[in-house]
Amino acid sequence: MSLCPTSAGCLRRAHRTFNLGWATIWLLFGVATAEAETYYVHATNGDDRNAGTRAGAPWQTLGRVNAQRLQPGDRVLLASGERFTGQLAGDGLAGTAEKPIVFASYATTPGAPTARPLIDGRGQVAAVHLKNSQHVQVQDLALTADGGGMAPGPSTSAKMRCGVLIEALAPGEYEGVELSRLHVYEVSFAEPGFVRPPGDVNTANGTLPYGWGIRFIVSSPEARMRGITVTDCRIEHVNHTGLKFTGPADSIQSVKVERVTILHVGGPGVQMSGVRGGHFSQLHVDGSGSARDSRNWARGSGLWTWSTRDVVIEKSRFLNANGPGDSAGVHIDYHCRNVVVQYNLSAGNAGGFCEILGNNHNCAYRYNISVNDGHRIKGKQGALQEGKTFWLSGYVGQGKRTGPTNTYFYNNTIYVRADLVAKMAIAPTADGVLIANNIFYIMGESRRVKGDQFKPDDAKSGSLPRTLFAHNLFLRAENWPAELELRDQAPFIGDPEFLRGGGLELADYTPGNRSLVQDRGLPIEALPGDEVGLTLGLRPPHDILGQALVGRPDLGAIELR
Repeated sequence: MSLCPTSAGCLRRAHRTFNLGWATIWLLFGVATAEAETYYVHATNGDDRNAGTRAGAPWQTLGRVNAQRLQPGDRVLLASGERFTGQLAGDGLAGTAEKPIVFASYATTPGAPTARPLIDGRGQVAAVHLKNSQHVQVQDLALTADGGGMAPGPSTSAKMRCGVLIEALAPGEYEGVELSRLHVYEVSFAEPGFVRPPGDVNTANGTLPYGWGIRFIVSSPEARMRGITVTDCRIEHVNHTGLKFTGPADSIQSVKVERVTILHVGGPGVQMSGVRGGHFSQLHVDGSGSARDSRNWARGSGLWTWSTRDVVIEKSRFLNANGPGDSAGVHIDYHCRNVVVQYNLSAGNAGGFCEILGNNHNCAYRYNISVNDGHRIKGKQGALQEGKTFWLSGYVGQGKRTGPTNTYFYNNTIYVRADLVAKMAIAPTADGVLIANNIFYIMGESRRVKGDQFKPDDAKSGSLPRTLFAHNLFLRAENWPAELELRDQAPFIGDPEFLRGGGLELADYTPGNRSLVQDRGLPIEALPGDEVGLTLGLRPPHDILGQALVGRPDLGAIELR
């Protein structure tokens, strides 16, 4: 926000300070904070010449809001049901933990049903754009930004358009940004009718300007964002990623994302790079990598991590990811540590269920249910990779391969219908692999995949160091591909008799065959030579349904009572 010493709010604060006496005139220079204000904005009935501090005399435009020098505890309220054009922008906003600066809405008719105020950011870099700010809350707004032109250039902002863009561009510690109850939709850099060049989907993240949902970006190597919260938001129909965190390693810390719905976005549902410490739960991601709009990138996993550590992804649904590469329910890209994927439903994702790339340490998939994941066929409809049920890849960039190290894959339930081929790949660079207590209910063919990212996948995987592969249940002995040298040392064979196999409710995968499943698993211990295991602990307190784990583990994601 720009400095505004002659604005109504600033003058009112100065007047209050002066009336306290000559001894407090020095407060005018900002040594102490003034009393918090609430500002009202109404696009139809407002007037920027108003003081803005009463609902009956509101401001009219976002430009007037942006010109105000907001203080800790100030609130800016947009009228419900109104449409505002332009951008809500702030630079250097400095609320406090006790007195955050809040952007929200107000009802113009008390007691009547209300619609969120809409900010239309067409032609802007973002509908909401905050730079170098802390302890700011944005809530109860609808945000769109569909085209409008903007000359591409060297700056970050010239290469994208966002519903919400939060940036740390200058050295410093920025914490306490909270986004809640936002609806972000129809965000695109290009105009309707633009057709993305087909080859752009084959690049790592796309090379064109795209529309994004919510983005957090740390650009300065001496900047840190901390204490970020995104809750109860809905993001849909944007060209690229729904919710994205980007920064150098460990530059984005203590992230909480809960109850967020992401539908039909052109890229990944959620992507994080440089995050340290995060809890992502109760997400519903459906249709990531959507090709419905010709402007979409058309590729993306439900969620994926890169150069990230100490993150838990749980109690979520990842459905119908699309794209020629990656596009799993959740995948762990390279340079990650201690990423735990647990208690999730993964279903119908083209790229597959479990994908862990190189230089990853102590990552885990446990107590998840996968349904018909990995249906993509390499070479068909432009697919660059096979879809896979289970994939450990040593890829860390072109021509480089290492790890993953200390991978834990246990108590997952995997269901693959008869007309799909369940494909597996394990890179010979993998070091430390535990595969135990899973149910592989594969009705059709299973086979090994090689060569998607690592031509020497022909090397025998049976020589992998520090491997424990035991106590998994297979519908048939051939469910694990014979070409893979790595074999279960103590398998179970038989039908777990699911309640409703093929369904999309967690309880559908409750086994009816107690004698085959109950108490047949191995207690999970750290692999030999692994002094870390998982920082959450290798033995979780409950199963995917929230039922306490008692005694010896059962097989699969559901504990029988």
